[in-house]
Amino acid sequence: MAMSRRKRAQMIRGGQYAVLVLVLALLVVLADWGTIKDAFFNVEAASAQFPEILSTALVNTIVYTALGFGLGLAIGTVLALMKLSSVGPYRWLATLYIEFFRGIPALLVFIALGYGVPLAFGIRFDIYSTAAIALGLVGSAYIAETLRAGIQAVPKGQIEAARSLGMSQARTTTTVVIPQAFRIILPPLTNELILLTKDSSLIYLLGLAREEYELAKFGREGLNATGSLTPILLAGVCYLIITVPLGYLSRYLERRSGRKEEQGLKVTA
Repeated sequence: MAMSRRKRAQMIRGGQYAVLVLVLALLVVLADWGTIKDAFFNVEAASAQFPEILSTALVNTIVYTALGFGLGLAIGTVLALMKLSSVGPYRWLATLYIEFFRGIPALLVFIALGYGVPLAFGIRFDIYSTAAIALGLVGSAYIAETLRAGIQAVPKGQIEAARSLGMSQARTTTTVVIPQAFRIILPPLTNELILLTKDSSLIYLLGLAREEYELAKFGREGLNATGSLTPILLAGVCYLIITVPLGYLSRYLERRSGRKEEQGLKVTA
């Protein structure tokens, strides 16, 4: 007799589970647990990372990210308004900037600021300024496009109502359009903050004093000192301490935004 579609799907799913269990069993039997323990779960190597991995590396990573995000948000807002401007040169300049910094690796920006600018112009930034400017330049290009989409998503009726009350174009933009646009783009803006957190690791290529170490540099130095991957694993866990809550926040904001849109549709209906 022909097997029903549901029964066939159950058998396929059962086969997949069986293969997964078999693979895990082989890994458990064949793995060299002593080597794995020394490589990833070395207690001595882990204890040597504390408390500096939290008090210095984690804190510096958060500071570098916050500085870059703040600058990127400021530049991105200006770029978004330029991109939507009726003045052609403003739109062209904003488009050129956005396409340039979205199209090149963030690593090149760090190298240019850390090595190129000092060689070419004799201007040397400190590490915090370098991180802020590099992350701000790269992040602003993505934030600008996100904000532009948010501004365009604001209902036209809101703008028309504000103008009918006698508000100028500038006041309407600053008091009506931009606040609503930020509420719309909070979820993708949170995702951009996560990306900047990971991009902040690129600063370790420029050479840091120990008090300036961020997580990637701290993990690399721990790897060199102990010969174990445990410091790298700990650095990864510290990144997760930052990014996982931000990811949950982003999903919460998306759900909340979706519920508000559904309520708005019901009201208008």
